[in-house]
Amino acid sequence: MPQSYFVIGTDTNVGKTYVASALLRHFVSSGKRAVGMKPVASGCELSAQGIWQGQLVNDDVVALYKAGNVPAALELINPYHFEPAIAPHIAAEKAGVEIDVNLIVRSYHALAEMADVVVVEGAGGFFVPVNDQQTLADLAVKLNLQITLVVGMRLGCINHALLTVEAIKARGLKLAGWVANQVDPDMSMFDENLASLKQRIEAPCLSVVGWQEEAGFSL
Repeated sequence: MPQSYFVIGTDTNVGKTYVASALLRHFVSSGKRAVGMKPVASGCELSAQGIWQGQLVNDDVVALYKAGNVPAALELINPYHFEPAIAPHIAAEKAGVEIDVNLIVRSYHALAEMADVVVVEGAGGFFVPVNDQQTLADLAVKLNLQITLVVGMRLGCINHALLTVEAIKARGLKLAGWVANQVDPDMSMFDENLASLKQRIEAPCLSVVGWQEEAGFSL
């Protein structure tokens, strides 16, 4: 079985793609066959050139693809892609599509056969709906991968992080570690907030990423 991680965030715009891409580059530099996966993406545009010309593509998907080194098909890397930059389940509804979690799981297993490492990136926070009945948390349970949590370091991050950690534990999933990503350059008491998180999260802090700094890992 490949070494796989599900990268989730405490909220939207906390740097999931940034961290997932850095993880992929880390594994590639270690000599691994690594591939990224974004099961659901909204805010896509028609690609005017390249290997995905004429297809709806999200910038996050492009970043993951470039960070890895496995030339997998777009329908495996990103099974569901929608044009409006709105919540995935609403985008799917407007497109007349129902997101099938089992299809996503099958796509993951196809990627897993091609690579030593698969890094799956979620959309938004842990409880973002993917259809009328299921959320990203349900997908995480189906995939049963180690979780890497990206904490967007800004006001309110402690509550968001601890609630997400509790939700991960409640579903019997393993939190492999977390990344503190400074998304607010003017965050007050950054070090104190970081210390509070380290004290309360029973998983290793894999990286502390300052504003516009590179993420480094020792996995």
